[in-house]
Amino acid sequence: MATKIHRGTARLTARGSLTRARIIAGATDLVYDQGVAGTSLDDIMAATGTSKSQLYHYFADKDALILEVIRNQLAKIIAGQGTELRAARSWDGLQRWRDHVVESTRATGGVGGCPLGSLSSELADRSESARRVLAACFAEWEEYLLDGFRAMRADGELSQDADPQSLATAVMAALQGGLLLSQASHDVQPLELALDMALGHVRRYRPED
Repeated sequence: MATKIHRGTARLTARGSLTRARIIAGATDLVYDQGVAGTSLDDIMAATGTSKSQLYHYFADKDALILEVIRNQLAKIIAGQGTELRAARSWDGLQRWRDHVVESTRATGGVGGCPLGSLSSELADRSESARRVLAACFAEWEEYLLDGFRAMRADGELSQDADPQSLATAVMAALQGGLLLSQASHDVQPLELALDMALGHVRRYRPED
């Protein structure tokens, strides 16, 4: 795996680390429900029980806090998919990851979509710093798939002419498109179709027995 995205934090006391983490967690929940534009610093202070001086002690401004919200959403996604993503190094493992994502989306009816996708729609064209962090987060998520496809090619489960990077990007694009349409329709079927189409494309590179 490539170097992960690190949070730029100075040395904090244990109490300071907990306070900072509480602010990020509270802001993450509010932004998920209300969007960035609909969430004020006053909202975050009220939800997390912090003062203005505390907030500005840990974050230079709202933009700096939102960058941490983006990173925190990635951490939550990886925590939810990590076991399946790390095991997606074979055809069976790849199918289990697909099934996990579909069933997780079915459980919510598609409500909420992809947190990173929603943040990208709101911020990517308005904030260059946010766009860069979003792109890095998507790349980190995608790299789990990339590592899996590299392993499959090395193990002979993908032909040598397969391009793991292109396959990983195609699957990630299908995932994002499927999640968006499932969010709009509150129906998991678009996600199922998108992932099955993407994995069907990957299977084109499966060596014949």
